[in-house]
Amino acid sequence: MTETVIHPALALILGALVLPFLRGMPRSVAIVGLPLVTLALLWQVPDGPVWQAHFLDYTVTPLQGDRLSRLFATIFALMAAVGGLFALGQNSRLEVPAAFVYAGAAIGVTLAGDLFTVFAFWELMTVGSTLVLWSHGRDTAYRAARRYLMIHLLGGVVLFAGITGHVAQTGSVTFTHMAPDSVAHWLILIGFLVNAGAPPLSAWLPDAYPEASWSGTVFLSAFTTKTAVYVLIRGFPGTELLIWVGLFMAFYGIVYALLENDMRRILAYSIVNQVGFMIAGVGIGTEMALNGAAAHAFTHIIYKALLLMSAGSVLLMTGRRKCSELGGLFHSMPLTMVCGTIGALAISSFPLTSGFVSKSMVSQAAADGHLLAVWLLLAAASAGVFLHAGIKFPWFVFFQKDSGLRPAEPPASMRWAMVVYAFLCIALGVWPEPLYALLPHAVKYEPYTWAHVLAQLQLLLFSGLAFFVMLPYLKRTLTITLDTDWLWRRLLPAAATRSEAWFGAARQALSAGAGHVGNGLVGMVIRQAGQDARLARTWPTRSMALWVLVVLLGYLLLYYA
Repeated sequence: MTETVIHPALALILGALVLPFLRGMPRSVAIVGLPLVTLALLWQVPDGPVWQAHFLDYTVTPLQGDRLSRLFATIFALMAAVGGLFALGQNSRLEVPAAFVYAGAAIGVTLAGDLFTVFAFWELMTVGSTLVLWSHGRDTAYRAARRYLMIHLLGGVVLFAGITGHVAQTGSVTFTHMAPDSVAHWLILIGFLVNAGAPPLSAWLPDAYPEASWSGTVFLSAFTTKTAVYVLIRGFPGTELLIWVGLFMAFYGIVYALLENDMRRILAYSIVNQVGFMIAGVGIGTEMALNGAAAHAFTHIIYKALLLMSAGSVLLMTGRRKCSELGGLFHSMPLTMVCGTIGALAISSFPLTSGFVSKSMVSQAAADGHLLAVWLLLAAASAGVFLHAGIKFPWFVFFQKDSGLRPAEPPASMRWAMVVYAFLCIALGVWPEPLYALLPHAVKYEPYTWAHVLAQLQLLLFSGLAFFVMLPYLKRTLTITLDTDWLWRRLLPAAATRSEAWFGAARQALSAGAGHVGNGLVGMVIRQAGQDARLARTWPTRSMALWVLVVLLGYLLLYYA
């Protein structure tokens, strides 16, 4: 036990609480520097348990290091730093501190060695992310934050029930590999999948994330779903069900992204799609597949944040978010366009980008395992990614029919954040060895083979051809899409309104009935005990004596009977 090691998550969370009191340059330095200090502390954490304590007769391990934990915590800290740089111009005094609490909680989950600590940081993530969403200040963001909180509190209750059952069954709180072989483990798995955006509750993600501010969505895209991928890798590797859950998510995200008009909702559905690839890798469960899921989570955080930074820059400078209202922005926002295009190529797994060296590992694991159907479906899903995120987003936002808008480039801090991530997308694609060195298992994989490169280029080429052939059918309209979020955006409010009306009518009827009965009782009392009523009169002594005699006689009869 090494007590001198500072917990990186606590450093970031406590530092976030100081940020609201800083102004000017000290605040800017703290926003960028605090996550970097957290990153340095992270790499001081050795492998194995570091902090341990006793709680309720159990041994808890709030701080524990290994390769998988270090990989996810590293990208979370890096995301907080670059996201903070992007958000330096954010007027809200709440958003960045809440985002750092959110990021610190995600790091806390990755470094937790027991289920109690996982749950504590898991719920703190919910608080931080809800505040990030709520801090936007608009009524739409407030309503989305309430819906978001409702879903995640539900997931937290399910997870807590599963953890309680697991501890009762096993007598251990250690967070290790589990199998869905009991009710408790199924509840834990469901709790994890809620945060992953798995069906049937996938719609919370595109419902909530696009309602955050231009910088808030960048933070939201990074932590919740990828933390869920981490706990699934740690807790349920090789669970076959996850293959099919992941494939469903991959195609679900594609279909709704192709239908969508809002540029940030397109990218939100794309998160569901990409997390589907990772979960499918977890379900395959081999070392290659788990490496692929972890590597893809790492690269996805970078290129998805880059795409959302590009979209956030457009939103900030134009005030518009619908694809049907945008177009031709490459004239006045060339840097934003280039960075967004690099992110689009990376998410499409274009050779020499980060997505190519990570996503392909999952497909290779399916091929190595002779899972032909899975491999074919992953290939089809990869083609769909290029359609909705690789081409559709940059085309409709930057290149389609000129909208006449000529916004300037965003402020310098936002441009630098995009440049940093665009550089990483290219650098990791050209030189993947540093990423491979961080993965949990030894990597025996060469992404740049002629067969792989040619196959991927052919896939992308025909996907691009299909996009432009179908372009007349992809014309955007001023509409939004609803899927299972119809349940909590339409059905539940309507049911609540109907129930309120029914209960109101029932309450009025009961009140009227109670009033009628009460008035009758009061009238009866007045008639019997009023000033001139029978009970208020003066009775003769002989009458009272007679009634006392009757009562005593009745008592004697009952006694002897």
